[in-house]
Amino acid sequence: MIEGLRVLVVDDEALARSRLRTLLGDCRSPAAVVAGEAANATEAMEALRRGSFDAVLLDVRMPGADGLALAQALRGTSLEPAIVFVTAHSEHAVAAFDLEAVDYLTKPVRLDRLQLALQKVERLLAARRAATGDGEQTLVIQDRGRTERVPLSEVLYFKAELKYITVRTAGRSYILDASLSDLEERHATQFLRIHRNALVARRAVRALEKHDDPEEGEGWAVRLNGIDELLAVSRRQLTAVRDALTR
Repeated sequence: MIEGLRVLVVDDEALARSRLRTLLGDCRSPAAVVAGEAANATEAMEALRRGSFDAVLLDVRMPGADGLALAQALRGTSLEPAIVFVTAHSEHAVAAFDLEAVDYLTKPVRLDRLQLALQKVERLLAARRAATGDGEQTLVIQDRGRTERVPLSEVLYFKAELKYITVRTAGRSYILDASLSDLEERHATQFLRIHRNALVARRAVRALEKHDDPEEGEGWAVRLNGIDELLAVSRRQLTAVRDALTR
């Protein structure tokens, strides 16, 4: 599992993105990883919808919608990460902080200033976790025009269905616009992959049993506490599931 802040780098210049990749690789306190890149606001919005990021290093001047417009569009949504503007144009600083940016870096970016900005991001994320209740991890889910926080501790499984993820708790199901591989990477200590399309909560696995699946034929499935539904286990993941049951 990758350790460190997950950062989306947004800049229309490839060389600028490359320099930020290098600088982020040198950051240690906190560490950071480039979890995605985008050359414009449209690509950035798509990346944010598909993945999960702690912070965005965001250029201000880009073709089409600029960085300020993107930050404005993200305010108050479930996609809102910590924003750090990175630009050669210092005259935008006031507008950036009006949008509640965590920091504002001028090019060429120095490692010490980037490190300081990431420390501010880390403090903001800690404050957000504390605001949800003793630092408990939550998922922010948009459902029928309503935004809801679902505690991760209540989730029994994630299952990929077409372009979305079904999030199942004991009480109901939700639809999440996310990537299964990203959820696995972020929550590997709590969730176990049992199939190419499913992750289950380790704490909820009750039994592994023989199962005749209509699509995949005879095989294995897991039974979870709290629901009657069986979830198919692929042959590749069978050993990992057995190991999890014996721990």
